[in-house]
Parts: sequence; structure tokens; C-alpha cells
Amino acid sequence: MYDRKGERRVACHCVKMRSTNIAYLVTDPIIYQVPLLRRVSSEPDISLKVFFARDESAHVYDAGFGKPVVWDIPLLDGYDYEVLPAFTRSRTTSFTRPLNYDVASKLKQGQFDALWVHGYMRWNHWLAIAAAKRLGMKVLIRDEATEISRLRGPIRKVMKKLFFRLFNRYVDRFLAIGSLNRDYYIRQGIPEQKICLVPYAVDNVFFQSRVRACSRERQELREKLDLDSSRPIILYAGKFTDRKRPTDLLSAYTNLSPDGRREPHAYLLYVGEGELRSELEKRAAQLGWKSIRFVGFKNQTEIPAFYDLCDVFVMPSLSEPWGLVVNEAMNAKRPIVISDKVGCAPDLVRHGENGLIFRGGDPSSLHRALVQILSDSDRRESMGLRSLTIINSWSYEEDVYGLRQALEI
Repeated sequence: MYDRKGERRVACHCVKMRSTNIAYLVTDPIIYQVPLLRRVSSEPDISLKVFFARDESAHVYDAGFGKPVVWDIPLLDGYDYEVLPAFTRSRTTSFTRPLNYDVASKLKQGQFDALWVHGYMRWNHWLAIAAAKRLGMKVLIRDEATEISRLRGPIRKVMKKLFFRLFNRYVDRFLAIGSLNRDYYIRQGIPEQKICLVPYAVDNVFFQSRVRACSRERQELREKLDLDSSRPIILYAGKFTDRKRPTDLLSAYTNLSPDGRREPHAYLLYVGEGELRSELEKRAAQLGWKSIRFVGFKNQTEIPAFYDLCDVFVMPSLSEPWGLVVNEAMNAKRPIVISDKVGCAPDLVRHGENGLIFRGGDPSSLHRALVQILSDSDRRESMGLRSLTIINSWSYEEDVYGLRQALEI
């Protein structure tokens, strides 16, 4: 049981608590969700059963990275799950793929109290929601849509409002991942009292422990990458796609040159893969500088070392629903420079406190932010400490508290 601050209270051992049975429906094991599923499963009065539309945990083809990704942490341990049978299987997901069957009978057999669905624009999920309502179950929806997550024309916006007017009849609670997601639901006509905050979070305990371990080998990593310890490091970590705007960062970085020819004092470190990598490397090579590094994709146990190594983390994306790498970097006590088109910005980045927010799609605005944050090492350190304080209150514990509010337990 939880109090209003979300802190666990010890229940009386003389009373046997009835478990609330939850079915969770999602396309496949998602690296950022698995620790949350384990955390929810650890609650003594919650019984969680996860239903996957497919199991791609071993080799996930990621279109953004342009190759299969093999995660280096287990994705199927610590919680109860089942992969649903399907008429069709696919390497990618869409509105109709994969097309599962037998969902209704699984929900009936499990005698669940609630169905929690991740994502609402899938045929499978609509069928599951309809079945859950017939069985008298509570329906919870969690999705990441915001006003900035996708460009929507006037006709699409009208259609969305009509869709949510109908959808609202079938959904008992909407689980908002952050303030922009919450505002989006309200604009679609969802009553505020039906929205509970279940924030997009990462495994703070894991990342903070990994960062502490990696900090002892920081100098070794600097030497491996041939980085002068007296020069600050700007870090980009993510997919090299147009929406992520890694080219904007390169443009802004180029303008840090003192005369247009000499390389900037700061290093620029790119972690990741994607379709724009060759273009970025070509542009970097044309500059003739040795201050830009491309280190490729880094897995979950590897990436904390790069958060620890950097002095400032930059996310220049456009139309970004959230940006969980920002959560990760904040766990390493790093200041954040972030586009105003990134969904997590209003919740996690407080302009001037733990980072700077610049105008998305404008390399000159990003350049000004970099100049400001690179000019004062003491301020960067204090901003980083503020990042840690903020992210410590944006965790799986808040997720469990919000889920309990939605379930009214």
C-alpha cells in the first residue's frame, strides 16, 4: 500500500490481501519497459501477466539504427509473460501486423481485473479492449502521443477528436507519460479526472550504479578514445535519422570554431548508428579536425560510460515523443541541452537550472546554447547535480504510484 507521497507502507500481516490481476498488452519486449514490468510484478498485491504480440527479444531489427540490435540485458526475466498466437508474423509492426488471435479467451481465462494496453492505434489492441469491456474489466491506456510528436493537418486533428470521443467510452484511465501527453489527452476531450501520471522513466538504480562503476575507468576510456582530459566533451547518443537532427548538432558545433578553420576546444562525440552516419562522417572528414568521434552503437551496459565521460548531453530532435536517453544522461549528473520539440523537455529540463532549451530545427539557437553552457565549468557541474535531483523524482516508484491511482488500490 502507498501513501499520498508514493512511499510504501507495510500492510498488516494478519490480513491476507487480495491481488489485483492485471493483463498488460504490448507488441514485444521493449528495453525501457522490462524493468518497469519487473518492478510492478514485485508488488505483493498486484499480479501482472504480460501478453506480447510477438517475441523479438533476441534480435530486434531497428529501422532507425538500420540493423538488428541484440540487447545485452535479459528482457524476459522477472515477470510472467506469454506470446500470443498470430495469423501473421512480421519483422516490423503496423496497424494490422502482427495479427494475433485468441486474445479474448486469454483475458477470460485469466479472470483479470484490468487490461493495461500500451499504444492505441493497433487492430489487436482494439479487439482486446472490446473483449475486456465485455468481461467487465477496467481498461487503462498508455501512449506517447503529444502535440509535437507528429505533424497533424486540420482534417487529421478533427478525426482524432472524433476518435477520442468514441474511445473515451471504452477507456477507464489514460496513463500520461508526461505533461505534454497529459495536455494532448485533454485537448482531445478526455476528462482530466480520467488521467493519471505514469511517467516515462528508466531504471534509475541501474544507470546510477553503472555510472559509479564506469567513473573509476573514465581516464582509461579517455585515453582509449585519445581525448585530452583538459577539453570538455559534447555527447550525442541516439539514432542517426533526420528526425533526430544529428546534422544540426554538427552545424552548431562547427560554428564553435574560433576562426572557421581551427577545431573547437570542446570535443564532439557521436554514439549510435543510422542512415545519416555516412553523411555525418563525410562532413566531419571535410573539416579536417580531430575533435569529432564516431564510436558506433553502444549497448545498455556500455552507454553509461559515455554519459559519465561527457560534460554536456545534447538532444536536438524534432517531433520527439519523449527522449529516454535524456533520463539516462541525467542519472549521470549531466547538464542537458535540448530542443523544444522533445517531449520530455517541460518535465525534465528546467531552463537555466539543469540545462538549456533551444529552438528545435535552428542550429544557430543550438550554437548559442552550447556557447553558454561550455563557458562555465562550475555552472555545468551544478546543473548536473540538479539533473540528478530532478530525475530521482521521475522513476519507477512514481509509475507504481500512478498505476495504483488508476486502479484505485
